[in-house]
Amino acid sequence: MTGEGYAVLDDELKRLKTQERPSVIAAIAEARLHGDLSENAEYHAAKDRQGWIEGRIAEIEDKIARAQIIDVSRLSGAQIKFGATVSVIDEDTEEAARYQIVGEHEADVKQGKISLSSPLSRAMMGKEVGDVVEVNTPGGVKAYEITKLEWV
Repeated sequence: MTGEGYAVLDDELKRLKTQERPSVIAAIAEARLHGDLSENAEYHAAKDRQGWIEGRIAEIEDKIARAQIIDVSRLSGAQIKFGATVSVIDEDTEEAARYQIVGEHEADVKQGKISLSSPLSRAMMGKEVGDVVEVNTPGGVKAYEITKLEWV
């Protein structure tokens, strides 16, 4: 993952542990004061929320423990690989787009970040500026010309 992706996960983990976890524990304690737990909707909702929070904490800790952080600013080269920011032009529509190739959890097409395992990323791996890549999409095969490669 990129350093930016790591920071986002780390921030979420800190927020879950320091804000969400204590607030749900307080909500459970307050719901217990209302009496019979078997019919207490607030209690069950708080317990469900606690389960989700603990699951998410475990998931993030696992990702962080197994992560290999890549400093994209130290990468270079003429071939596309993880961390590259690539500008492409759709050969059919002449529409330009710019994408950074990132890890699975960092992907967000609206922010111009596509997953390493996406069809477009896989097609571009190892290619260079000027190459044309073809990608199978639900609407058929799309061709993109690689116009620029950056290491930002």
